[in-house]
Amino acid sequence: MDNSNSISTLNSLIATTLDSIDGYRKAADEANAGQFREIFLSRASERQQVVSNFQAKVRELGGNPEDDGTILASAHRAFLGLRDKLTGARDDDAVIAEVERGEDHIKSKFESALGDADLDPSVRQLIESGYASVRQGHDQISALEHGLGAS
Repeated sequence: MDNSNSISTLNSLIATTLDSIDGYRKAADEANAGQFREIFLSRASERQQVVSNFQAKVRELGGNPEDDGTILASAHRAFLGLRDKLTGARDDDAVIAEVERGEDHIKSKFESALGDADLDPSVRQLIESGYASVRQGHDQISALEHGLGAS
C-alpha cells in the first residue's frame, strides 16, 4: 500500500503544528499578563502531544517524520521580531492578535487535510483528534481576543 499521501499530509501538519508550538512559546515570553503566559504554555504543551502522535504515525507508515517547522514560519517569526523592534509593540493585545492569526492558519491547514478523500482511515482519525485540539485552541484565543477588544 502506498502511504506517501498520508505521510506527506501528516508531515505538513507536523511542520505547521511545530510552528504553532514556537508561536505559543514566543507569545508566552512576550505576554505581560501571567494568565496569558499560562494559557500559551498549556497550548504549546498540548500541541507538542499532537506532534508526537503524528510523528509516531509517520514512522509506523514507514516514513521519516518532520521535526522542524516551515521556512515560512521562520521568516514570519523574524518579521515579528523586526516589527517589535521598530514599533515596540509587545502589549498583550498585539501578542494575542498575532496568536489568533496563527490559529486561523493552523485551523485551515487541518481543515484542508481533512478534506483529502484519499487519506488512510487511521490517519484521518488521528488528524481529527489533532483537529479537536486545534479547534479548542482557536476558539479559546478568539474568545480572549474578543474579550480584550471589548474592554
